[in-house]
Amino acid sequence: MSMRSQVYQWCSQAGTAIADAQAGSSNSIFIGGFGNNITKPAETTATQFVVIEDVAVSPTAFIYTGVGTGSDVYRGLIAGNVATGVAGNRAYIQVRINTTDYFLDPDNVANNGVPGAASPYPRSTDFQPCFNLYPDVYVLPGQVFDALVTFYNTGATGTTILNCGLWAFMKYTLYDGPDALIANKLLEMGISINPGNVDWYKRTLIQSQSAPAMPSA
Repeated sequence: MSMRSQVYQWCSQAGTAIADAQAGSSNSIFIGGFGNNITKPAETTATQFVVIEDVAVSPTAFIYTGVGTGSDVYRGLIAGNVATGVAGNRAYIQVRINTTDYFLDPDNVANNGVPGAASPYPRSTDFQPCFNLYPDVYVLPGQVFDALVTFYNTGATGTTILNCGLWAFMKYTLYDGPDALIANKLLEMGISINPGNVDWYKRTLIQSQSAPAMPSA
C-alpha cells in the first residue's frame, strides 16, 4: 500500500514506567526509554513522505469538594485529601522534526507544546479538543520526527503517576513510493497534501496521458 493512515499510542506505564522524577523533562513517545517504545527513531526513507495530522496527551481537569478524599484516583492520579484544585498530569505534547520543535512562543523560542486540556487523549464526553493541528506538519524524505511529552504533575497534594495515567498519541499518514513523489510535487505546487489531493493529481496525470494529441499544423 502506498498510502497508509497510522496511529501510534503511548502509555507511560507500559514497559519501563515513567516516574515522578521525570516531571519537567521532555520524553520522547518513540524512544524516550519510558512506556512503550519502538526500537529506533521514527524517520522517513528517501521514498517516503509523512503528514502528521493530530497529536494529543492526557488532559488536566479540576477537582472539587467531595471528589478527592482519602486515596481516590482521579484521571490516573492519586489525589489524597484534596478538596479543590487541579488534578491531572499538567501534560504537554510537542512535535519535533529533526532537531526543530514545531510549537514556539512568540519570540520563536520552543515551548512545551500543546496542553492536554486543549488536545486531550483519550477523548470522551467530558474531554473534547479545542485545538486542531492545522496546517498539518510535513515530514520530508530522510527526516526524523518525534513527539515529546512533558508533565509537571504538581496540581494536587501527593499526586503520583498511576495506572497509565499519562497517555499520548500521534496520527499521521505515510505516503510511500509513487505517492511520496506526488506528495513532494503537491508541496512544490503549494497544494495541501492529503489522500484526496494525491488521488486528484493521479487523475490529472491519467487524463493528460489519455487526451488525444493535437493535430499538427
